[in-house]
Amino acid sequence: MEAFGQLVPLILIFAIMYFLLIRPQQKKAKEHQAMVKALRRGDQVVTQGGLIGKVAKVKEENELEVEIAEGVKVRVVQSTITQVLNKTEPAKDS
Repeated sequence: MEAFGQLVPLILIFAIMYFLLIRPQQKKAKEHQAMVKALRRGDQVVTQGGLIGKVAKVKEENELEVEIAEGVKVRVVQSTITQVLNKTEPAKDS
């Protein structure tokens, strides 16, 4: 019975760590993944490096083509997008 009494604090510490650290981090990762999957042409984005530009093309292999200035396009890995500033409206189906 004493062994169980010694395990209770460890179990409580693990439960607190899960709810305060691990779970919010997983939620944030899921939200980021959903944001990246929803990117489309015309969205204004910010990269991890601080570059602001418009998505010119969504390519295969988790890659985007982002226009950072008129006529200047760079290839960016989708997961490096940290924020979407302006979202474009989806095309209407007629």
